[in-house]
Amino acid sequence: MGSIIKHLKENRQYWMMTVLLAVLYWVFSHKLERSNFISLMGLITGMFVITYWLIRQWGDQFRLMMGLGLGFRLIFLLTLPNLSQDFYRFLWDGRLLVQGINPYLQTPTAYLEAGNMVVTQASELVAGMGELNAGHFSNYPPLNQLCFALAALLAGKSILGSAVVLRLLIILADIGILWFGSKLLSKIGLKKQVIFWFFLNPFVLIEITGNLHFESVMIFFMVWGLYMLSEKRWIWAAVLIGLSVSVKLIPLLFLPVFLRYFTKIPNWRPGFARFVLFSVLVMLTAGLTFAPFLSGDFLNNFGQTIALWFQNFEFNASIYYIIRWIGFQTIGWNIIADVGKILPLIVLAFVLIISLIRDQKNMRQLITSMLWCISFYFLLSTTVHPWYIATPLILGVFTPFRFPVIWSLLVMLSYSAYTANGFQENLELVALEYILGIVFVLMELNGKLPNPTISET
Repeated sequence: MGSIIKHLKENRQYWMMTVLLAVLYWVFSHKLERSNFISLMGLITGMFVITYWLIRQWGDQFRLMMGLGLGFRLIFLLTLPNLSQDFYRFLWDGRLLVQGINPYLQTPTAYLEAGNMVVTQASELVAGMGELNAGHFSNYPPLNQLCFALAALLAGKSILGSAVVLRLLIILADIGILWFGSKLLSKIGLKKQVIFWFFLNPFVLIEITGNLHFESVMIFFMVWGLYMLSEKRWIWAAVLIGLSVSVKLIPLLFLPVFLRYFTKIPNWRPGFARFVLFSVLVMLTAGLTFAPFLSGDFLNNFGQTIALWFQNFEFNASIYYIIRWIGFQTIGWNIIADVGKILPLIVLAFVLIISLIRDQKNMRQLITSMLWCISFYFLLSTTVHPWYIATPLILGVFTPFRFPVIWSLLVMLSYSAYTANGFQENLELVALEYILGIVFVLMELNGKLPNPTISET
């Protein structure tokens, strides 16, 4: 007991900051309303400042920092998300699946309009998810659906119980990211405590743990896959990345980037053939998870829903908003339906160029290319929800760049759109988010921002 008291006295400042951070998380998760933007940004900014201080001071205390991260996550455990309605749709899909009903074939609105209360608390779930979500087909891939089904199976009719199950799955994924991420950092010669820029990032705790977005589960399989690839166990790497695709489709964007990695690694000949096999195995693994749901209606509904993200939905965009403004000025209407077909092709061209011209001789170079690809994709996207930034955030951990950390704070400015009077996007704050982010990128590229946290071990 005496040694504990001595430790507390000697590290009083650290523990005071830790307690203050825990209080901020409690207030955020238990008291904050989404429409109170000033309080939201004040709390988040305070969390980032304290977290930055803790990582700089205690980053090398790996077990201690891991314990803090887990403790902060437990503050959210018995709460419902307060910034996102999506989890109501998760519960809907999961309850369909445990009844043996394909969740991709019908919209919640269609069920209710037909008078078919197909799941328990159907009206409550539809009201919770909102008209927009309820009016569209599900676009969550099969492994994601399995998580939803586990929540329905284990929690039954309890909405809070289901949220707890989903949150525990996400926390387990975060632990996996911490484990394999730190091993990968050591493997490529970087300090393993850099992983705390993801694991302790307030953005991750709020958007992933708190709001129950499954980017962490996707990232867990992706980071595990990258670690296996660094061990030259490329078959297992392909399977794991395929499972990552089955949680969120975004890792498909990275497949071309692996080409030069396979063709440049010594003694990996023929490299191109191995790359093809790797890509086929990724697609086959993901495809097998879709197999139980396959039908003509599924393909039509799933494809239709994916297309909506490019041709109908708009939120927190950057370059697209400039293009949209030009469209209004020149032809007088919103050109999203046309531009939404072109922008993905530009992204694909960019990814192919990166894949062909950049060296991918080692894991650092490979992940850096992945970071540029996902960042460019989001810059051209018509919709960039805050939780999307989790992917560039984790990739940035394994590179010299820290702009994703700044982006993970700036993206929270997008919540200014959710006012007490309804949805109204503040384009000035959207512009501020991207201008500051781009300035930070340019400063990093020009070497204006030294980063001692990534020095080689």
